[in-house]
Formats: sequence, structure tokens, C-alpha cells
Amino acid sequence: MDTADFSHLTPEAVINAVEATLGVPCTNICRPLNSYINRVYEVGLDDGGYVIAKFYRPGRWDRVALQDELDFLAELAEEEVPVVPPLPGRDGALLHDLAHTAFAIFPKRGGRPLDEPDANTWTQLGRLLARMHAVGARRLPKNRVTLHPEHSTRQHLDFILRSGTIPSGPARAYERLVTELIELVAPDFEGVETHRIHGDCHRQNILHRPGEGFHLLDFDDMAVGPAVQDLWMLLPDRVRAARVELESLLEGYETFLPFPRETLGLVEPLRAMRFIHYTAWCARQKADGGFARLAPDWGSQAFWRQETADLERQRQEILDAR
Repeated sequence: MDTADFSHLTPEAVINAVEATLGVPCTNICRPLNSYINRVYEVGLDDGGYVIAKFYRPGRWDRVALQDELDFLAELAEEEVPVVPPLPGRDGALLHDLAHTAFAIFPKRGGRPLDEPDANTWTQLGRLLARMHAVGARRLPKNRVTLHPEHSTRQHLDFILRSGTIPSGPARAYERLVTELIELVAPDFEGVETHRIHGDCHRQNILHRPGEGFHLLDFDDMAVGPAVQDLWMLLPDRVRAARVELESLLEGYETFLPFPRETLGLVEPLRAMRFIHYTAWCARQKADGGFARLAPDWGSQAFWRQETADLERQRQEILDAR
């Protein structure tokens, strides 16, 4: 598996790219921000402001898929759904290139991550998600992942097996279990309505800005999928133990859109798919080196035994719920 090469993203190159794209002078401030997959920098402007330059990891998404993400953000902003949309360049484009690395520029937005929500906050979040989904349902993207066991999960499994991160012994057990999971839950997704969704809607991707409410961040994993995917990751526990929070969330959601409550049965299958998605994400980061330093035991025999055991427990959770 190839390692992403970001060596050309020196501070001077990043600053020059921002200046050339926006047509505004910058200071010498160029601070790298935390990001495993992409490379993200805070760049100072001469007028005292700041922008965020996001350079996308080569090979993860093609240009059409990246444009899908930026177009969705622009559509949401146009409908006054609180997101942080990309800034157009001097040529009006939202997606730009620096030495064959695609990038976008965003205004810097301060705020604080979502804390423990109260009943009123859950209702607000439900309204926010419904407004996003109302825009998402207007059209399909051109080249984004479809969140379905036979599509996204099978792709993740194929990537994990090809990544060189899993020894042959654990690979056989892991492949067998994931294949069984796909075959078990795939029928549950047939006929379910899908549209553009955030795809990675957990609390760290929701920003609270005083006086402005909640903003949705980081549409990197934007996908075509069922609405319930953007709700379940916010819950503090499994559905059976988070009924109060779920009902407040749905109350807010149904202010704008009807919610297909029958799709709540997809939560545990989606959780299993999330396990596999995250494992594939880690396998990709392993190739870039930095992740290995943060998680040195990732990919060991013991890791894969535990991963397989966790998935087996999740499989049993799905069966018990039937």
C-alpha cells in the first residue's frame, strides 16, 4: 500500500498556495493542525484573520468525490444550514491543486465541542440533522460511497485484506466473520431510503458557537446512506438504554422531516459496519507511519484476536435483537 507523500507541503508552499488561490496577502503564520488522513494548516492573513487550508490525502477520494463534498457544503450554507463552507478562489472554484495535491480553503470558526446534551440540546440537534438531510435528499452525489454492507463494508474488507496489516492466520478468521456479518445484515438494507448524509456525525464533529448554535463540521466521510446513520453515533448508549435521548432527538428531527422509525433496527448493523470502517481507516493510517507511533500494538496478533472477538460480540448483539 502506497504512503501518501505530503513532503512538498512546506510552510512557504502552503502560504503561497493560499495567497495565489484567494488573491489576498498572508502573514508568515502557518500552523499544522491535528489530522490523521489529510494535512490541515491554519494560515494567517494580513488583515488579521485566519483561514484553514485542507490538503486531501492522495488516493483516498478522486476529484469528483472531493467536489461532491464541497458542493454539499456550499448547498447547505446557501440554505442557511450551519456548516463551514469552503471559500471560492479567485476563479470561483472550491477545489484547488498544489503539485497534484487537491486542497480547499475554509474560514476559521471558533467554538467549543458539543458537551453532554440536555433535553433541549437533543431537540436542537434533531432539527439540525433534519435540515441537513432535507438538502441532502435533493440530489445524489456523483462519486461517493454508498453506506451498505454489500458496498462500503465489502470495500473496507477488501482493503484490509490487501493492506498487508493482517497476518494470514487472523485474516482467515476475520474475513470469514465479516463475510458472515455482511450476509446477515445486507437484507435489512434493501428498500431503505437513502440520500446524502454526513456519515461521521459524532460529537467531536459538532461545534457550538455562542449566539449561533450548533455547526456541523468535517464532511470527509459524506456518503449516500440512511438517515439513521447520522443519529445513532450521537447517542450515549445503545438504543435500548438511550430511549429518552433518542425521543428528544427524533422530536426535533420530525419538526422538519418524518423519520422512518423502522430504520432504528439498522443501528446495530451500522455499528458493526462502523467497526470495520474504523479498522480500514487505521490500516490506511498505518502506512503513513505516524499512526504506528501512536498505536504501536495495532495490527499485532493480539490486536486481531481482540478485533475478531469484538465483532463476534456485535454479531451476537444483532442476532439477539431479532
